[in-house]
Amino acid sequence: MTPQLRDVRSSAWPADGTTEPAVALLLHGYGSNEHDLTGLIPAFGLALPWASLRAPLELGTGGAAWFPITTPGNPDARPVAEATETIWAWVDANLAPGTRVIPIGFSQGGLMASQLLRTRPERVLAPVVLGGFVLAAEQPGDATLAETRPAVFWGRGAEDRVIAEAAITRTSAFLPRHSTLVERIYPGLAHGIDDAEAGDVRDFLALHAARKPPATTKEVPW
Repeated sequence: MTPQLRDVRSSAWPADGTTEPAVALLLHGYGSNEHDLTGLIPAFGLALPWASLRAPLELGTGGAAWFPITTPGNPDARPVAEATETIWAWVDANLAPGTRVIPIGFSQGGLMASQLLRTRPERVLAPVVLGGFVLAAEQPGDATLAETRPAVFWGRGAEDRVIAEAAITRTSAFLPRHSTLVERIYPGLAHGIDDAEAGDVRDFLALHAARKPPATTKEVPW
């Protein structure tokens, strides 16, 4: 049986979870938890319901992971596929079939955001990949994406030494052929998210998620 993921949700989350045309899903990185990205909601200008999911693999340190780290930047396809299905099981249990998801993921969560797009492209809107990459294995939706070329945001730090160069090379080849890519590289930024990136995500979501951002944001603590 696929485990039901733990989550935290916005106060605006519909009581039945099914009434919105789109909701955002926050997907944290390796060793983090479901509370990690919620502080960025104001900076991202999210004006729609959101849920932040906890990855299924417990690490015993208060954090969790979507899949084990084997070869950095080139994870085994099977545990990634299992994590992808776990997220989709959460979506199917909590959202109506017509509700689309806007995945916003950091690091491992960024890979999971791309996995949602590559497995059920019809359910995904404007994915945001932060400090992440794509899986090497072909996915069921890749042919569809090559034709439809949906909008995707991919941001990363120029000084990021966590994500392997081979993974960056692979992603740089894949995304331009399978999306209408908005790519940003931030000088001086390592494996993290800064004010400039948060602002670019805000602009991307305001355009492609059809939501007007609030007039002000709070400063990002990076």
